[in-house]
Amino acid sequence: MSQSGKTVIITGAGSGVGRAVALGLAEAGYNLVLAGRRSKPLEETAEAARATGATTKVTPTDVSDPLSVKALFRSAVDTFGRLDVVFNNAGIGTPPVPVDEIPLDDWQSALGANLTGPFLCTQEAFRIYKDQDPAGGRIINNGSISAYVPRPFSVPYTATKHAITGLTRASALEGRAFDIAVGQIDIGNATTPMTARMAEGVPQADGSVDVEPTIDPKLIADAVVYMAGLPLNANVQFMTVMATQMPYIGRG
Repeated sequence: MSQSGKTVIITGAGSGVGRAVALGLAEAGYNLVLAGRRSKPLEETAEAARATGATTKVTPTDVSDPLSVKALFRSAVDTFGRLDVVFNNAGIGTPPVPVDEIPLDDWQSALGANLTGPFLCTQEAFRIYKDQDPAGGRIINNGSISAYVPRPFSVPYTATKHAITGLTRASALEGRAFDIAVGQIDIGNATTPMTARMAEGVPQADGSVDVEPTIDPKLIADAVVYMAGLPLNANVQFMTVMATQMPYIGRG
């Protein structure tokens, strides 16, 4: 179904899942506001999206900075007149080390990118969605299956992604009175720079190191396009898309 004329903000749009989702939404007819820390990857995503006929706006953004996030959302509304969807995708991992050896800087960096960023974007989205006419809109958070079953040596990432699930549930409840739908996609092993190490083997809970399968990020894009395109009286609150053969189902 064409979503021509609707506008979406995508954080972390310069690579990986963010770029794949941006291209999927471009093909569906959305106007794209592409956010991320580095301009060059965002411009590359924008160029690929424009090849599909999409209109794009590149806005370099630090999602952990409230002023940067405010500028991002203001830019979206100033450019396209309204906002319809936000994909809270930006996030980082940290080096796999035991909890008692995690540097505080790594913890705080993960907290800023993976949790504070989506929180700030949710705040700004709610403010716009409440005030625009017609009111309402959608937020899709990029969670992780690690929110439910963690990997070894992943405390910062797991804790922040677990918190995203709480953010999704609580903001979905608050949003109902304002026609704001909030959902979450939990991804297992999409092929991105973050999962490149899967091909060489990653630590498992039993102490072994095993190669894990990955899946085309376009499959994630297709899922997000479906979630984004629903009418506001319907919502996918949680969806898991994962490599069928990965050890997640029996991890531990």
